[in-house]
Amino acid sequence: MSETPPNTLQYRFDGPEEAPVLILGPSLGTTWHMWDRQIPELTKQWRVFRFDLPGHGGAPAHPAPSVGELAARLLATLDAVGVQRFGYAGCALGGAVGLELALRRPERLASLALVAASPRFGTADEFRQRGVIVRTNGLDPIARTSPDRWFTGGFAAAQPAITEWAVQMVRTTDPGCYIAACEALAGFDVRPELGRVGVPTLVLVGSDDQVTGPAEARTLVAGIPDARLAVVPGASHLVPVEQPAAVTDLLVRHFSTAWQQPYDTGQTALPAAPVHPAVAAPPQVVPIAEIAPFVPAQPLGPPDRYQSGLKVRREVLGDAHVDQELAQADEFSGDFQEFMTRYAWGEIWDRPGLDRRTRSCVTLTALIAGGHLEDLALHVRAALRNGLTPQEIREVLLQAAVYCGVPAASRAFRVAQQVVREETTPAE
Repeated sequence: MSETPPNTLQYRFDGPEEAPVLILGPSLGTTWHMWDRQIPELTKQWRVFRFDLPGHGGAPAHPAPSVGELAARLLATLDAVGVQRFGYAGCALGGAVGLELALRRPERLASLALVAASPRFGTADEFRQRGVIVRTNGLDPIARTSPDRWFTGGFAAAQPAITEWAVQMVRTTDPGCYIAACEALAGFDVRPELGRVGVPTLVLVGSDDQVTGPAEARTLVAGIPDARLAVVPGASHLVPVEQPAAVTDLLVRHFSTAWQQPYDTGQTALPAAPVHPAVAAPPQVVPIAEIAPFVPAQPLGPPDRYQSGLKVRREVLGDAHVDQELAQADEFSGDFQEFMTRYAWGEIWDRPGLDRRTRSCVTLTALIAGGHLEDLALHVRAALRNGLTPQEIREVLLQAAVYCGVPAASRAFRVAQQVVREETTPAE
């Protein structure tokens, strides 16, 4: 067990100290206990390192906003305990961390297994919508439906204790950290980079996985050079829990035969000093920029406000809306769409002086004052995505009633009420 500073992760070791290290990464909403049934066999050959995501399994609630940040915290944790090179198996979000490591720090990785993983998990809109539901209703609706996403119906019915364990794992997760993890998955997309994964890779998926199923697994195998696919029959998303023997056997065979050794794999690095803060990497460590394929340097100049604006516009309004607006643009309206993206979103919304929550408050008030109810529903949805709760949106509308007039606020309440109901009602 470990004490956990904000830049590291809660972890545990199992197995002999002299053995090579194998890391097991968890799925969103789970803890390291999802791998319990693999431990007896894996520790015969490896020193197994498991970690919890922030706010999961009692870990300190230090939200990580991106998969890259999770990978950086994992590496900082490994540096602190003297682990330099390792094998890695991760499930779902844990698999995304493994892909990040393979792409950004391949010199640390000996072999990789991606379980129930994908180069892109659904759509950004889906995960940001899940964040809105959690922010409004807490984690109970997500927890109650997690067995439906994680297990086949037959397994859930036959194993009520495991089903209840799954519900409790989600229910006891920190909501803020869960929302941050949803944001991390919303922003994760490594499809164009799969060809750069250069470590031996096993892609493992349950045949009945409805979350990241065989289609996503085949995308990984098609993109990663020399990757191998294993489909486990009779298993859904948490395949290590539902079919532990099959998963254990596949992991043992993969990591026993596909462990790259261009570097010393012995875990004999000096342990980190117990008190001193982390120091910069020694000069002989190859910097990340030299590991990635060469990219010609871009000329210095002002930032591309259109591209930064398009990114912000998608994050605030959602991919579906932005795709529709851009698809409808033609020779007549295309310049206006570019103007809006470049100046409204790339110049104003992207300025650091106000956070997005505050900008949503200002925008809602301005739309009410101007009577622009046709755009109000869109920006109520955006306000929810930007982190405002329905209670906070209500306060903005009440404030607008004083300064913009009761009739305007009355119409605004009708619009906002419908949007809030649609966006915050959990799917059954």
